[in-house]
Amino acid sequence: MSAVEVLLANPRGFCAGVERAIEIVERALKLHGAPIYVRHEIVHNRYVVEDLRSKGAVFVEELDQVPEGATVIFSAHGVSKAVRRDAERRGLKVFDATCPLVTKVHVEVAKMLAAGYEIVMIGHRGHPEAEGTMGQAGSGIYLVESVGDVARFEVKNPGRLAYVTQTTLSVDDAAQIVAALKERFPGIRGPKRDDICYATQNRQDAVKLMAPQCDVVIVVGSPNSSNSNRLREVAAHMGAVAYMVDNAGELRPEWISGKRRVGVTAGASAPEVLVNDVLARLSELGAERVTQLPGVLESVVFTLPRELASGKRRRAG
Repeated sequence: MSAVEVLLANPRGFCAGVERAIEIVERALKLHGAPIYVRHEIVHNRYVVEDLRSKGAVFVEELDQVPEGATVIFSAHGVSKAVRRDAERRGLKVFDATCPLVTKVHVEVAKMLAAGYEIVMIGHRGHPEAEGTMGQAGSGIYLVESVGDVARFEVKNPGRLAYVTQTTLSVDDAAQIVAALKERFPGIRGPKRDDICYATQNRQDAVKLMAPQCDVVIVVGSPNSSNSNRLREVAAHMGAVAYMVDNAGELRPEWISGKRRVGVTAGASAPEVLVNDVLARLSELGAERVTQLPGVLESVVFTLPRELASGKRRRAG
């Protein structure tokens, strides 16, 4: 097999919101002991979830699976108001690992509703972040997944309409949907700052830089990770053959055979250990050189809940 060069996207992997969420679970386990219940996967990565499960975290889909009075953590994706009310009613001790950038969207929704706006939520049906954001409103909020959806819903007052977006969308896809919304509803109001998070933007930009230089792109991420799926799509849109793998064991030799340059990146919920495993496997398959591309230096740190905040924080990036 001919020598293969690997280009490594930068930035890649964990973002500040994911680091914070994982650390909340780890610190809660140390402070309160197992079991600590977590509603939904804390972040969408199988390796991370299994690691925390081995330390005593118990992952549940709904709060009725949590014993009364127990400690529960809300995942990084956020929850609806109904879930918060249920936790309070049942006397659960809650640590909220919702990413602060998702919380920002929830605050935007509350302000828009208070100002009398109906809201369009641009996001993916069934994704916990979309469900949590939609759940900030009892009514008057509409989910839009594609440009085609824009023509399919009716509002009471087109002059009082606003939109928010899921934080992990494709930047380009979201822009197309926003353009379609503005065409149909010229007066629609958007958030003061783009809802798509800095880490999503940075990782997609890094793939846009890397993909045109590669024959094939490997994205490290779990199948249910929205931002990882978007990275694979971005690479494909840039003309590269692109695959997503949960771990190095899913990497197929035929993907690399005959290729001269392979790009590697990782979704915001994928730990660097999995990237290193993929690089080791690529080396076994003939990769002789790894070049890390230049990229944005991320220095964002999100604070922990006060009860868990003693000690040093890790820095994202």
